[in-house]
Amino acid sequence: MIDRRLLLSGVTIFFLLLSLTCIVTAQNTDTVTIIFFYDVGCPDCVRIAAFLDRMEEEHAGLVIYRKNIRANISILQRLEYLYQVQPTSVPVIFIDEQVFTGAGRAVEFRIEQAIIRAFAVGSISPLTRLAAANIVAADIVHTVRIPVVIAAAAADSINPCAFTVLLLLLGTLIIAGKKKRVARIGILFTTAIFISYFLMGIGLYSAIQAAYIQRIIFLISAGLAILLGAWNLKDYLWAGRWSAIRVPLAWQPALKRITTNIVSIPGAFGAGLLVSLFLLPCSSGPYIVILGLLAETATRNQAIILLALYNLIFLLPLVIITLAVSLGYTTTARTERWRRDWQRRFSLASGAVMLTLGTGMLVAMNFGFL
Repeated sequence: MIDRRLLLSGVTIFFLLLSLTCIVTAQNTDTVTIIFFYDVGCPDCVRIAAFLDRMEEEHAGLVIYRKNIRANISILQRLEYLYQVQPTSVPVIFIDEQVFTGAGRAVEFRIEQAIIRAFAVGSISPLTRLAAANIVAADIVHTVRIPVVIAAAAADSINPCAFTVLLLLLGTLIIAGKKKRVARIGILFTTAIFISYFLMGIGLYSAIQAAYIQRIIFLISAGLAILLGAWNLKDYLWAGRWSAIRVPLAWQPALKRITTNIVSIPGAFGAGLLVSLFLLPCSSGPYIVILGLLAETATRNQAIILLALYNLIFLLPLVIITLAVSLGYTTTARTERWRRDWQRRFSLASGAVMLTLGTGMLVAMNFGFL
C-alpha cells in the first residue's frame, strides 16, 4: 500500500514542476522580436510594412525593429552571416531562427505562422543572437566582390594620363643627369598620388554616406561606367576621331613645369600631390564608379580596405615602369612607344570592363540584388 504522505509529496512536486514550466514558458513566449530591413521607394517593403503593422495590432507582445538598410547595412550583413544566408534584396525579415525575403501572400502566410509558433514555443531575438555570436567585420562576406574592384582598378591603371606624366618626370630626371634618383623620386611621386587618391576616395565615400544619397550616386555611377565604356570603345574603333579622355590642353604647360622642376625627394612628394589633381579629368571616372558601388553596398571599414586595394592596383604599372627605367631594362622613349602601340588595345580592354560593370550594376538593381 502506497504511503499517503509519499503520494501527496509526489503530487505536490509534480504540480510545482508544472507551475515552474508554465512560468518559464510564459517568460519565453511573452515577447517575440522581429527585425525588418527596408529601403525607401521599395514597393515590396511598403507591402510588408503594412502587413507587419497588422501583425503588431493582432499580437500583443510583438516587437518590430524597423531598420533602413542604407543606415544599417552593417547589421544586415552580420545577420546574414549569422543565419548563413546569401546577401539579398529588401525586404528582409528575421524572426527567431528564420529569415524571410520578398513580399506576397505566401511570404505573409509564412511570417504569420512563424510569429504564432514563436509565441507558442518561445523565441530568441535576432539581435540577442547577434550579440552572443560576436561576429566581427572580417568574418562577413562582402557584398562587393574583390574581383569587381580589381577589374575596375586594372582598367583605370592603363589610362594614358598617368603614364604620360610619369614618363615626363623620369625623362626629365635622366636628362638632368639624376639617373640615380629615378627610383626614389619616381616611387615617392607615385606614393603621393596614392595618398591623395585614397584620401579623396574616403572623403567622397563619407560625404555620400552622410548625405544618404547612396542609391542616387549608385545610379549615376552605373551610367558613368556605361558612358566611359562606350567612349573607350570609340577610341578603339575610331582612334583619333573626336576628343579623347585626357588632361585638358590648357593644363598641360603647368603640368610640364611642375614635373621639370622636381629636384629633391620632398619636392617629388609635393609634386605628386599636386599632379594628382591634374590627373582627375582622365583617371577619376572608374574611381567614381567604384565609390558609387561601395557607398551602396559596403561598410566604412570594407570601403577603406577596398579603396586601398584599388589604388595599389591603379598605381602598380607606374611602380613597374619606374623600376624598369631606373634599372636600365627600358627607356622612357621605348616605354612611350610601347604605350602608343598598345593604346587601342588598352582602350578595348578598359571599355569592355566598364561597360560590363555599368550594365551589371543596373541589372543588379533592377532585379533587386542591390
